[in-house]
Amino acid sequence: MNSKVRSDEMLYELAAEGATFRPITATRMLSARERFENRSTLRQQPSTPAPEISRRQILNLIAGAAALPAFSRIARAETYPSRPVRLIVGFPPGGAADITARLMGQWLSERLGQQFVIENRPGAGTNIATEAVVRAPADGYTLLLVSMANTVNATLYERLNFDFVRDIAPVAGLIRGPLVMELNPSVPTTTIPDFIAYARANPNKINMASAGNGTPGHIASVLFQLSTGLGVLDVPYRGGAPALTDLLAGQVQVMFDNLPTSLEYIRAGKVRPLAVTTATRSQALPDLPTVGEFVPGYEVSSWFGIGAPTNTPEEIIDKLDGEINAALADAKIKARIAELGSTVLAGSPADFGKLIAAETEKWARLIRAANIKMR
Repeated sequence: MNSKVRSDEMLYELAAEGATFRPITATRMLSARERFENRSTLRQQPSTPAPEISRRQILNLIAGAAALPAFSRIARAETYPSRPVRLIVGFPPGGAADITARLMGQWLSERLGQQFVIENRPGAGTNIATEAVVRAPADGYTLLLVSMANTVNATLYERLNFDFVRDIAPVAGLIRGPLVMELNPSVPTTTIPDFIAYARANPNKINMASAGNGTPGHIASVLFQLSTGLGVLDVPYRGGAPALTDLLAGQVQVMFDNLPTSLEYIRAGKVRPLAVTTATRSQALPDLPTVGEFVPGYEVSSWFGIGAPTNTPEEIIDKLDGEINAALADAKIKARIAELGSTVLAGSPADFGKLIAAETEKWARLIRAANIKMR
């Protein structure tokens, strides 16, 4: 409604349709007043109370109309969720994404009284899962496990049927942690410098696995090769779990994997870790160096969060964000996340949105520099 109204020339009357206002001229109002006064004179009734009552009624109607959306929003948030909620994951079961989704899904199910069902839809570098959520109703009943892959794909793929930043609303961050560069024990190196030397001397003997094009492991590999001048064969899989299976079997020789997935195999001696990809060492493996200690400027973090279709009601997003942050503050959840070698990524939807924007810009520069394209 236009708030610039000259009261000496124009008045407003309440329109019956939708409690909106329409301007009426002072001339028209004068005619209406004359008719009212004529009726009052004929009936010999005082005219003073009527304008007071009419004005009060208008104000009451205005207040009631203004309150209706607020009552509707409150009711919607209080009753959500009233049926099961799907949390779609763009990776197969068993990997870090799946572990994270199930940990948070169980918490939300217990707190909100409805099942949060984890639905794995791997493929196309998480684009299949993302598009499924983009096309879903914006009602809070279909959510997306957001990952670094989403920020990479915005530049990596030339043609997508959606714009991730535009079509997915940030809800909350979950966890953040390192990837670990690890080898099959058959590779005769134990440090980053040794591996670089070995890979240069044996270029046809090194196959580097990843969870798929655009995934954190793939981007970590691209950055490592670009930073060191290596050129090894990239082998993308449909998820981290099958890639790790082949690493354990010796079908591939090296992999950048999410630390939570590989931690038990590292401790059991089934894979050999060389370094973590974050700027600082991991508390889970404090003696393991960072890649950046040998390759200056190198840093990659893997992270997960929750997103929803754009136009999902703000009240529902806020409710989910509040429950997720309650989980991240819970001692047992924090301990479980620490066991996985990660840290909590608490904050508001706006905070998570800033992370998504910053990561999208960061990886766009790398992808363009490496001239990587997917169709």
